[in-house]
Amino acid sequence: MSTATLTGLLQYLYGTLTPSNMRWVGEHLIEYANKEEEQALQPLTMEEIDAMLDEAESDFAAGNYLTHDEVFHRHNEALTI
Repeated sequence: MSTATLTGLLQYLYGTLTPSNMRWVGEHLIEYANKEEEQALQPLTMEEIDAMLDEAESDFAAGNYLTHDEVFHRHNEALTI
């Protein structure tokens, strides 16, 4: 999300929420962000890694993968949007 979009959202919230509602939203956003960060930083177990590898190998065997050119084509499309 762009800075301009976030600034617009913030200005909208300033104009529509009461101070207590602002605190409530802020506290919930911080709590949610902390949970997301905590989950993202948890190490994987060997069983989880093995399961991910098994799934990737199955996908590859079934032809469910992107070529190098397809990956960069999608990347370039995403940059121009």
